[in-house]
Amino acid sequence: MAETSEFLRVADLTLSGLDSPSVHLWICRDKTTGHIFATTGYESSEDGGHALIRSVAVDPGLRGSGIGLELAHFAMERALEAGAKRAWLFSRRSGPFWQKVGFTTADTKDLAEALVSTHQVQLFTETGQLGREVAWTRQL
Repeated sequence: MAETSEFLRVADLTLSGLDSPSVHLWICRDKTTGHIFATTGYESSEDGGHALIRSVAVDPGLRGSGIGLELAHFAMERALEAGAKRAWLFSRRSGPFWQKVGFTTADTKDLAEALVSTHQVQLFTETGQLGREVAWTRQL
């Protein structure tokens, strides 16, 4: 978990709740070195109908190779298999990437209402960061 947390910290992504059973997280490791080169994940709403896509990160040297798109789709497919009907995420910097995956901008309050129990929403609400975030959504 420490190595995964460090990878996500360097990618400037939220670490809150990564070790929680409600967070589903996958990592990709280099077969030769064993180093993490990408991650993806999601966290479900209490009713399971919504998924907060999170922790999608790719090593800077591999960006643009399609790995991020594959991992975003992987997380959404797992969320759909678990019963989610809608995916949400926060992203202030990567809007064009998420638009390629079919996301459109959404009201942050709608995201927070749908995913109120998730670690990221709770953290952003408690710290006042929620109002500075950009929300995105799409049907699964």
